[in-house]
This record gives sequence, structure tokens and C-alpha cells, in this order.
Amino acid sequence: MSGVAVSQTEEDTGRETGSGAAPRYSRRLSDKILIAFHHACDQADFEVAEQLLHILEMMLTRRPLTPDGTRRRNMESLIAAHERLWHLRHPNADEL
Repeated sequence: MSGVAVSQTEEDTGRETGSGAAPRYSRRLSDKILIAFHHACDQADFEVAEQLLHILEMMLTRRPLTPDGTRRRNMESLIAAHERLWHLRHPNADEL
């Protein structure tokens, strides 16, 4: 496995360490916040989900530190998250 040791705990948090290397995180903070948002939705904790969505929106709408070409995909994920929360809060809206 090319000298990379990954424990179960490190794998769960997305952190990998090599021999003597500094920790490397495999997911961006915005990805982790989006995952936490979906987890809050799954737990029906809509207040927490909404707060996480506000944080994610702030992160994605501020001026990017590096132009990486993923802005459109990030914005699509943000819109989909807003739609999911709205549908969870308004389950009977489709019947109108």
C-alpha cells in the first residue's frame, strides 16, 4: 500500500498519515460541512441543517482563494441542499 498507514479512526475523519509526514486531509472543509448538513437533515434537525447551510453559503460565495474551476459544481450542490431542506420542511407542498 505504498507506505501509507491509515487507521480506522483516521479513515473515518478523512485523514491519512504517512511515515513521519504531516496529516493530509482528503476532503475540503466545505465538503465536510455539506456532509454534516445532510446528516442533520437525516436526523430531522432542521435548525442545525439551516445553520450549516448558512455557513456553507458564506464559504462558497466569498471570493475564492484559488480559482479551481469547481465553483459551478459547488453552487449546484448548495442549491440542491437548499431545495432538500425546503422539501423536508414543506412535505405536503407537492400536493398543491
